[in-house]
Amino acid sequence: MFFLNKIFKLRDKANPEEEKPFLDHLEDLRVMVTRVVLTLLISTLACFFYKDELMSVIRRPVEQVWVERHEATLPEKEAISLDDWENALTFAEVSAPLGQYDSGLADRWWERATDKRTRRLTEAAILYRASLKLPEDTREDFISSISDDKSEARELALKLLVSQPADNLNAEGNLRLMSSLKPTETFMLTMKLAFFAGIIVSFPFLLYFLLQFIVPGLKDNERKALWPALTIGFGLFLGGVFFAYFFVLPNVLTFFYEWGKSMGISNDWRIGYYISFATTFVLIFGLAFELPVVVMTLVKIGLLSHSMMRETRSYAILAIFVIAALITPTPDMMTLSLLAVPMVILYEICIWLSYFHEKKVQKLEEEEEKDRMARLLSSSNDDSDLDPDPDHDPYHHDEYHDDHDPNYHADHENMDLTGEGEDKDASDDFMEYPGEHQAPQVNPNHEPLPEDDPDYDPLLPDEDLPDEEKDRK
Repeated sequence: MFFLNKIFKLRDKANPEEEKPFLDHLEDLRVMVTRVVLTLLISTLACFFYKDELMSVIRRPVEQVWVERHEATLPEKEAISLDDWENALTFAEVSAPLGQYDSGLADRWWERATDKRTRRLTEAAILYRASLKLPEDTREDFISSISDDKSEARELALKLLVSQPADNLNAEGNLRLMSSLKPTETFMLTMKLAFFAGIIVSFPFLLYFLLQFIVPGLKDNERKALWPALTIGFGLFLGGVFFAYFFVLPNVLTFFYEWGKSMGISNDWRIGYYISFATTFVLIFGLAFELPVVVMTLVKIGLLSHSMMRETRSYAILAIFVIAALITPTPDMMTLSLLAVPMVILYEICIWLSYFHEKKVQKLEEEEEKDRMARLLSSSNDDSDLDPDPDHDPYHHDEYHDDHDPNYHADHENMDLTGEGEDKDASDDFMEYPGEHQAPQVNPNHEPLPEDDPDYDPLLPDEDLPDEEKDRK
C-alpha cells in the first residue's frame, strides 16, 4: 500500500492539472494490469508454438560450454575438432561388437572410414579407450607396446592419454542426461520458457502501458515523442539480454563447470534448474539495462536533476552494487561485477543526458520569454496606434496663464457628468480663490501696482501712507 501511495503521488505530480482521488487511481491501475495480463497471455501462447526452437536457443550456452571444455582436452598440435573425435568414438564403439559377430561386417564398417586421418584417429581412440580399462600405472606401457605398423595410432593414443578427453560422450550427451524428476516438469518448463520469451517479445507494449499509467495525461505531441523513447527502452532491454546470453552466461557456466570439475564433481545439471537459472539470469540483465529509462523519466517529471545526480553519485554507485548483489542468481564477484559495472556506466550516461535535457529546457524557456515580451511590445504599439494624439488633454490642463487656478479644473472634473447637478463649490471657489473667475484689475496706464512695492501694506490707513502712495490710491 505504501508503494501504491507513492506511485499515485507521482502520477499527481506528473499531471497536477488533473489530480484524481484514490479510487480513480485504483481504477487506472486495474486497467493497466488487465492490459499487461492480456498482452502476456497472447505473447506466451504465440511463443508456445515455437517451443522446440526456444529450447534449442536456451540450450545453446551450455552446449557451447560443453564443446569448448571438451575441445580443450584434445591434443592441440593435432588440430582435432570435437566432431572428428565424436566420429572416431562412434567407429571405435561399433567396430568391436561387429568384429565379434561377423568379421565381414566389421570390414565393411571400416570401409566407411575412407579418410586416412579418420582411420588413424579411430585406431587411436580404440587404444585409448582400452587403456582406460587398465590400472593407471600400466596404461602408458600398454600403448607403447603396440607394434610399429600402428605407430601413428600409437603416438596419437599416447597424446590422448596425456590430455584425457572424454571417451564416451557426444556434444549433446550431458544435456540429454539432464533429467526431469516429475511427470509434469517438462510441460511446466516449456510453459515457463514460453512465458519468458513472451515477456521479451511484448516488452515494448508492457513498457508503454507502464509509462502510460505512471505519467498520465500525455498530449498528442508527447505521445509521439513517447514512441522513440519506447524504441530506445526496448533496444536497451535487448542489449542487456544479448549481453547476458552471449557473454555473461557462457562465462558463468564455464566458471561453475570448472569449479565442479576441480572438486571432482560430475556436472550432470538438471534441465529444470538450468532453464530457470538461464532465463532468470537473462531477464535480470535485460531489466537492469532499463536504468536510463527509469532515471530519465524521473528527470523529466522533476524528481531528479543533474545537480542532484552528480552530488549523490557515490551513494548511487553503492546502491547499484547492493542491488546487483541482491538480484543476481549467483553469489560470485564475477557475476556481480558483470552486472554492476554496466549499470554504473549507464548511470553516468544518465547524468550527462540530464545535463543536456536541462539545457534544452532552459533554452526553450528563454525563447518563450522572448516571444512573450515581443507580443507585449506589439500589443502596446497597437494600443498607441488607436490614439492619434496621446498627449491630448480634454480638460486643457496645458493651457496655463498668469492667473490660472489649478483647483478649478479639479472641481470641474468632479462634476456630475449627467448634466443634472451643479458645481456646488463653484461660488466658494470664486469667493475664496483669486483665479480666472475674478475680473483682472484694470491698469490702463500700465503703472506699477501697489502690490508690486515690497514696502506696501494694505492694512495701513491712508494717512500713514507716503504722499506718493496716497496719490496712487
